[in-house]
Amino acid sequence: MTVRLAGDVIYLEGRCLAEDADTLLVYLQECPKGHVDMARVERLHLAVFQILLAAKPEVRAAPPRDGFVARHLIDLLL
Repeated sequence: MTVRLAGDVIYLEGRCLAEDADTLLVYLQECPKGHVDMARVERLHLAVFQILLAAKPEVRAAPPRDGFVARHLIDLLL
């Protein structure tokens, strides 16, 4: 599973596809005070990124494994 909720942490892992955006949105609504861990992201579909950008959750993690996300997108979420 690429999007999972454990306590108050939403983990994004592996290849997060467009279909994962729905799951992420549900988790963000269920856990509005939680934070997102993106350390194990290998690919991030733009739909998932748009949910993160709109919801503005707290993002905690080392830089994602996806070089493009680490170089160009992560700063927009912090």
